[in-house]
Amino acid sequence: VDLVESGGGSVQAGGSMRLSCAASGNVDSRDIMGWVRQAPGKKREGVAAIGRDGDTYRESLKGRFLISRDNAKNTLYLQMNILNAEDTAMYYCAAGSKYYSLQESDYPYWGQGTQVTVSS
Repeated sequence: VDLVESGGGSVQAGGSMRLSCAASGNVDSRDIMGWVRQAPGKKREGVAAIGRDGDTYRESLKGRFLISRDNAKNTLYLQMNILNAEDTAMYYCAAGSKYYSLQESDYPYWGQGTQVTVSS
């Protein structure tokens, strides 16, 4: 499975951004896909995950971030609203989990990441 993220860049605080992740290869629509981010000097943290039966979010991001998936296009999305400086991070697309997990260890497949920078 290959994952390619896009949509990152720079945005001012309060703005919005949508990330995309195009999946190719042996993609199973039953598997969970998710987003994980890593801020400078910090550990990776799960952002959101989505499967056929629902989704889950990091508690602190609920209401601002929205994960969605287009199985026909094998594409995962992350809509991010009301961005602030703490959202500055490298955002990674991940796939292949069997659980609605925000733990990076549950995902065998990873993209290269896309940088999101929020300026105040």
